[in-house]
Amino acid sequence: MAELVLLDTDIGNDIDDAVCLAYLLAQPKCELLGITTVTAAPVDRASLASVLCRVAGRDVPILPGAGVPLVGPPLQKPPPQAAALERWPHDEVFPIGEAVEFLRRTIHAHPGEVTLLAIGPLTNVALLFAVDPAVPSLLRGLVLMGGAFLGQGGPEWNIRNDPYAAARVYAASARVHRSVGLDVTRRVRMDAGDFLARCDHPLLHPVADLAGSWFAERPQVTFHDPLAAATIFAPELCDFTRGEVTVDTTDGGTRWRPDAHGPHEVASQVHPDAFLSHYFTTVSGAV
Repeated sequence: MAELVLLDTDIGNDIDDAVCLAYLLAQPKCELLGITTVTAAPVDRASLASVLCRVAGRDVPILPGAGVPLVGPPLQKPPPQAAALERWPHDEVFPIGEAVEFLRRTIHAHPGEVTLLAIGPLTNVALLFAVDPAVPSLLRGLVLMGGAFLGQGGPEWNIRNDPYAAARVYAASARVHRSVGLDVTRRVRMDAGDFLARCDHPLLHPVADLAGSWFAERPQVTFHDPLAAATIFAPELCDFTRGEVTVDTTDGGTRWRPDAHGPHEVASQVHPDAFLSHYFTTVSGAV
């Protein structure tokens, strides 16, 4: 059976969000129920998501969400990848102010079946859980790309962009509450030239174009978000450890306490070669 997935994304700055969305659209085991966007210029981010959906021939609901964090000024800049919109057909009109209600309604329509995959700041997710505290218990799973737990870097960008939202999300109880953090994602990288050479499938053509602004300043892609997504369908790509995560709301740092009966699981190991093979095999096999 297909996995029902809702994606919450800040597509448009780092290229890994687009790399992740391409994977979800190509993954035959994924039924993508909808996409919500978060942080600065969420409408532009929705337009970027629509580019990939159009190339994939998929009619996926896309709704812009919160543009600013719960507390404090936004750290995220508007998406530089939006400059590529003039080169790709895309949607321009979206429902405004309905993202949280869309998430709530969709999860209630499929109790115990939906995985919420959040790969950006957690503002939309925190608002969702505040509006309807029953939602976390109705999820099949909550999978987050965020945090740094085993002493390797941090504060991580997604958590730092809205630490108050992150603290609320980690306080929620879900049957699967999974984080894939910098401890493992930084081990899955590819040089820009090698990555672009692999973008031969039509679904990756717009990704390669969007990547121009990213590679203009950096020599590689790190597969933060696609790794989190892939664990939904191939959990063996990472090893996970149970425990408890807390968030420092002053700087977005994440603290980790191992506990075999803890409410959270974090990725503690990754198998990079297996992931890269899984990713490109999945995308190249898309129709």
